[in-house]
Amino acid sequence: MLDSIWKSIEFQQDTETPSWEEFHENSKTGHFDKALTNEQVLAEMANLYESFPYENYKSIPLPDTFAPIDNSLLESVLNRKTPAEMAPSTITLEQWRTILHFGYGETRDNKDNEYISRPFRTVPSGGALYPLELYFFSNGFIEGLEPGLYHYSPAQNAVQLIRPGDHRKVIGESLVSFQSHIADQLSAIIFITGVFNRSIFKYRNKGYRFVMIEAGHVAQNINLAATGMNLGVINIGGYHDRMMDQFLEIDGLNHSTIYLNGICAGNS
Repeated sequence: MLDSIWKSIEFQQDTETPSWEEFHENSKTGHFDKALTNEQVLAEMANLYESFPYENYKSIPLPDTFAPIDNSLLESVLNRKTPAEMAPSTITLEQWRTILHFGYGETRDNKDNEYISRPFRTVPSGGALYPLELYFFSNGFIEGLEPGLYHYSPAQNAVQLIRPGDHRKVIGESLVSFQSHIADQLSAIIFITGVFNRSIFKYRNKGYRFVMIEAGHVAQNINLAATGMNLGVINIGGYHDRMMDQFLEIDGLNHSTIYLNGICAGNS
């Protein structure tokens, strides 16, 4: 039965070879692939943002301290699950800083490293290129932040208010229909986006793989941090890509939405 389903899907393809198979084959590393020199890599990194600055937007500093993590790593891993019921709950700014920092925050600089010029973060990154950006929508439940769309700046330990207001309707419409209601049930939604050229200039097609892998690292850290503070997390892949990119005002090709994490009240 399963084999017949896959065959029917395959027959609907525009080409005989499915696009995922072509991509996987074309993104493999070979012995004879030419690599850039360290000097070339560093020169190109200097032309690319570590993180988008959003200099003309209101910037809100985050606390320097972390919120207490009530659960051990073992408990956080074992207790992580999608909540059976979702409802928004108040999140302190210190808790929110903890979630964002654990997700993609800076941990130490590399000022004395001649090969890696950017600060390390909380997740592994191919070539320490850090091709992701984090945005989030606050539903008015994060203390100290008005409702609106924000961008996270790891280097500044701050967030920039991109677009104030209640955007639940457009976010709900950008989710697949059976999940559109959850925009009203979350305290906040994190949008993990990929700036692909930060990775593919060095790793070519395989750099695209690395961007996706890194998004998974970030999402897992967010899950563990939120679970450790007894908050609920839902991981969202069911969204209409073009609509979500349009909402974030990103082009959808060089910079596109990869993954969403919704934060809500925890429940047993």
